[in-house]
Amino acid sequence: MTQSTTQLNTIQSCISDDIEAVNTVIQHSLHSDVTLVNQVAHYIINSGGKRLRPILVLLSAGLFGKIKPHHHQLAAVVEFIHTATLLHDDVVDESAKRRGQNTANALFGNAASVLVGDFVYSRAFQMMVAVQNMRVMEVLSNATNVIAEGEVLQLLNVHNSDITDAAYLQVIHYKTAKLFEAATRLGAIISQATPQDEEALSQYGMHIGTAFQLIDDVLDLSGNVLEIGKNLGDDLSEGKPTLPLLYAMRNGNATEAETIKRAIEHGGLEDLPTVLSAVERTGALQHVRGIAERECELACAAIAHFTDSPYKQAMLTLAKFSATRSY
Repeated sequence: MTQSTTQLNTIQSCISDDIEAVNTVIQHSLHSDVTLVNQVAHYIINSGGKRLRPILVLLSAGLFGKIKPHHHQLAAVVEFIHTATLLHDDVVDESAKRRGQNTANALFGNAASVLVGDFVYSRAFQMMVAVQNMRVMEVLSNATNVIAEGEVLQLLNVHNSDITDAAYLQVIHYKTAKLFEAATRLGAIISQATPQDEEALSQYGMHIGTAFQLIDDVLDLSGNVLEIGKNLGDDLSEGKPTLPLLYAMRNGNATEAETIKRAIEHGGLEDLPTVLSAVERTGALQHVRGIAERECELACAAIAHFTDSPYKQAMLTLAKFSATRSY
């Protein structure tokens, strides 16, 4: 068992019953009278995700006392929003593999994936309305809108080797961190926490989400293919400029910089061995891991004032997992 698996098991141990309750809500809420909707939706939901975003809803709620059915409902909503973005992402990126399995679009086609993604989005909004809390609606509708903006920003940055670190981090904050932030904020809102505690949990989620995506970028260039469930260099093959690539391009020699620039601008994997060599030689992966670790330190600091509990300890472990994970 890897360290990452051990950490994830530790995180889940104090909310195992609640995770099962969320899974029950998910399976029940996915039902449709349209057979293809059922097939695609159940395939993507059951394809081995970590359920980190719903876990964040549960853990943040646990800081304030008993986890209730409304929390299970909102945790499922957050997972549905995440699932819908994956269905759409894989079509946009023309991805064939995710989590070591065929993507839904590879199995069922692009049209089915996009349309079922729309179904999952709209089902999420039906469920959040049922909670009857306008603040919940505000947070989730805002998060969904920002995530869509992040997707468009990422699309605009494909094949752009001149993107700045700040511009790239903005994409991360919009596309990935925003849903983590919403998840932790929801746990506070539905528990009627103070505005200060709500904001603290929002900051925790944002920093965790940023670290999580940065480590995704690292694993794309260094991970164990069997563990990460996709091929090395997938981002590079699509022409996506990630932080390790930008760092290596700035700090490599002229040949390395030109090779990375060409790889980003044209996509493909012809230059992958040279790019990986440059990334290793310049210490780009260590540099980005360092940024992820600082993000997690900020996340831990944001929740330091909360009373110690199994939920808080799990959140601190989750911070460490986000910066050190191997998958």
